[in-house]
Amino acid sequence: MTTTPAAQRVEPRFDLLVYRFSRDGSGKSHSRPFDPLHLGTKMTPQEVLAMIREKDIKAVDLRFMDFPGIWQHFTIPAGKLDEGTFEDGLGFDGSSIRGWQAINESDMLLMPVPETTFVDPFTELPTIVMICNIQDPITREDYTRDPRNVARKTVNYLKSTGIADTVYIGPEAEFFIFDDVRYDHTPSQGFYSIDSSEAEWNRGADERPNLGHKLRHKEGYFPCPPADQLMDIRNEMMQLMIDSGIDIEAQHHEVATAGQCEIDMRFDELVRMGDQVCLYKYIIKNVAFQHNKTATFMPKPLFGDNGSGMHTHISFWKGENPIFAGSGYAGLSDEALFAIGGILKHAPAILAFSNPTTNSYKRLVPGYEAPVNLAYSQRNRSAACRIPMYSPSPKAKRIEFRCPDPSANPYLTFSAITMAAIDGIQNKIHPGEPLDKNIYDLEPEELAQVPKAPGSLADALDALEKDHEFLLRGDVFTEDVISTWINYKRKNEVEAINLRPHPYEFCLYYDV
Repeated sequence: MTTTPAAQRVEPRFDLLVYRFSRDGSGKSHSRPFDPLHLGTKMTPQEVLAMIREKDIKAVDLRFMDFPGIWQHFTIPAGKLDEGTFEDGLGFDGSSIRGWQAINESDMLLMPVPETTFVDPFTELPTIVMICNIQDPITREDYTRDPRNVARKTVNYLKSTGIADTVYIGPEAEFFIFDDVRYDHTPSQGFYSIDSSEAEWNRGADERPNLGHKLRHKEGYFPCPPADQLMDIRNEMMQLMIDSGIDIEAQHHEVATAGQCEIDMRFDELVRMGDQVCLYKYIIKNVAFQHNKTATFMPKPLFGDNGSGMHTHISFWKGENPIFAGSGYAGLSDEALFAIGGILKHAPAILAFSNPTTNSYKRLVPGYEAPVNLAYSQRNRSAACRIPMYSPSPKAKRIEFRCPDPSANPYLTFSAITMAAIDGIQNKIHPGEPLDKNIYDLEPEELAQVPKAPGSLADALDALEKDHEFLLRGDVFTEDVISTWINYKRKNEVEAINLRPHPYEFCLYYDV
């Protein structure tokens, strides 16, 4: 995450090429050029329609995010899109979307947002994509359980407080690229199997020939090729992101063996960054697929190795002024310290959104660079809140909340973190003294005084149930959103996992 505001965003360059990929029996990618259209290009409905005619677009893909955080879509012929579509929307069955409407209130409207238009780089038929907001067809009000609507309301609430008029978000979403994954669970069996050609466990594999250069355990950061076998794939992902309007700073292999990677996006405003995370995941999964590989944002797919996080940087700006910059600890303002105080106070509740899977808490354990202790520090990566010290510029002052992981719904997660920071500033919640020691080296008595992150999704949901008033302000999150989230997660994930025997339980208990 770099140091200047998004006013310096790269403008769309129509001289660049976006590539549309196809697969053949060789598993290789082939491409043909297509004029790009960037996510975030400011367009009116009339300009979208003109572009469709000019570029001979054949299809329009309409996308939105479901409650848990997976992109959904359906497609219409380009000729069916007109100005009325932007005003009247398109109907769909909301009861078929996870966590949304009951069957007796199933009708919902998709409202295309023209400035989210981009060219899909993967479809054979020339296709544009538009991200949509969701409305109730009777009241024409924005749907409260639409994650993007929650994000929009968060920004509006921040402005209404007078604290700031812009919140910038910079997530670092890590992921794994595997060569093969198999998994299943039935009443009589349960298993998963993962493989990666660069993994340590394949040093002795009969690959005919086995060329060596396998990554040692937890040493994936930063060996050069041939140990890093994924550089070309990441470059392809990176270029497609740039061509699609995402401002990319760097890409690299991450710590874990077996294909852990990261592509760093430059920060942006909250809602736009939520949109970009959706596109980021879409590009990564599809480029991997085109190479006969599989990408996952599951936080902890490998036992005994580092998991994937989504460290999230946040800063508040008022006009051209970064309000987190000051003369206090680590160059922070009082507002920044209070924001940290709010985030740490509400962290157990935030984690119900930012670490929303049972698998998330297999990452949040000591010994794997995971922030299990709710403390803050400059530079210290073992603290839940870190103040990066790369630059002395006031514009670089920001808070890095290190707990989130990439299984999170980005709109809900960024909103929850922002609302906690606002609460901290409004109520002047001081975070106490910083913890600049290595938290993992503290004596047990001293470590016991440091608050801990929840140890399970069930604990995080309990915390959210008890502590969510700060999320209700400005009608950002509603009681319905909170209760639906908690009930959905408990029933479909926590209880579902608890009901099923785990394969390792057979190792432990079969011979009792």
